[in-house]
Amino acid sequence: MLEIDGREVRISNPEKVIFPEVGITKIELVEYYLAVAEGALRGVAGRPMVLKRFVKGIDQEAFFQKRAPDKRPEWIDTATLHYASGNSAEEVVVRDAAALAWVVNLGCIDLNPHPVRAEDLEHPDELRVDLDPMPGVEWRQIVDVAMIARDVLTDHGLVGWPKTSGSRGIHVYARIEPRWGFRDVRLAAETLAREVERRAPGLATARWWKEERGESVFVDFNQNAKDRTVASAYSVRALPDARVSTPLDWDEVAISRPETFTVRSVIQRFAERGDPFAGIDQAAGQLDSLLALATELGPAEKPPKASDGSGRRQSTMPLIEIARAKTKPEALEGLERWKSQHASVVDFLDPADVLVDGMRGSSSLWYRIRVNLQHVPIEKRPEQAELEIDYDPWAGRS
Repeated sequence: MLEIDGREVRISNPEKVIFPEVGITKIELVEYYLAVAEGALRGVAGRPMVLKRFVKGIDQEAFFQKRAPDKRPEWIDTATLHYASGNSAEEVVVRDAAALAWVVNLGCIDLNPHPVRAEDLEHPDELRVDLDPMPGVEWRQIVDVAMIARDVLTDHGLVGWPKTSGSRGIHVYARIEPRWGFRDVRLAAETLAREVERRAPGLATARWWKEERGESVFVDFNQNAKDRTVASAYSVRALPDARVSTPLDWDEVAISRPETFTVRSVIQRFAERGDPFAGIDQAAGQLDSLLALATELGPAEKPPKASDGSGRRQSTMPLIEIARAKTKPEALEGLERWKSQHASVVDFLDPADVLVDGMRGSSSLWYRIRVNLQHVPIEKRPEQAELEIDYDPWAGRS
């Protein structure tokens, strides 16, 4: 039982090992979040949050819980979000360090807040871009794209705040005045992505369809859609080394490596230097300039439609699907079986030609693997065959 600012928070199974490779227990994870609470709360306080719960450990898929648990302390705040589907969810709103410890006790390793405040759910106060590298892209290229994204934001009157994603990429945030709806914020983010691509052709891409990106950094603007969340500042990621999504100063970006920021190193870093995002709430800007650029650029290019009358997109690339699986390891096993059957094809593939997609199911992710045969001679391209693994995430649901 912890007493945090006058509130009692029970931590169940405190000695449970969450990160076996580095020996971090549940209570150590809670203590980490309390040590960096000032920075972590700057990213999540007052925002509705999807609970991403790793109840079976980091080696198993998390499940996403939008609705706040019925059994919760009376001091846990909530807000009701309404979605385009017509559904609604009463989501947890973390306001203080005690609530932070409470959600971590539920199995939340990383924190996934919406870009809105509970007091105004229709007007985001944060524009977010995720610089997501395709396979084969090195860190230096990601850094170069981040610097260009900073320049584009600056040119349009916004301040960019960089942090490691906690995986392979970089997130860049910009605080904005809560005057625009989700559609305009997403349009502004897409315009930012298109301008970064224009300034860095070959290095960055704003192409939504993965098979068209090549070995580039995708400036992911869709994180600004209404139902999307992003791991916030100081979130621990479910990787073996307990890596942390860590705020940086811009002069640190080029000399930093994501793997150096872990639970134990970030506690020390935070104690020594504080939070590089300390001024973010005082730097809210406007979207007028980016939205004017959107008008100037015109609508983004749309992919062709399928000829079957379904209205679905017709890919411009020769794609075949390999597997649909409940877990990523299962999907990758299916890929390895396919490779062993088509060894003569594998030599033609670039790293970015193998497309591994985490697909959102009803409450958890499932995985799809496709192969882009663009670099394989036409006469050597295998036909679409029966999937190596054919998992149906919607089986049994109406």
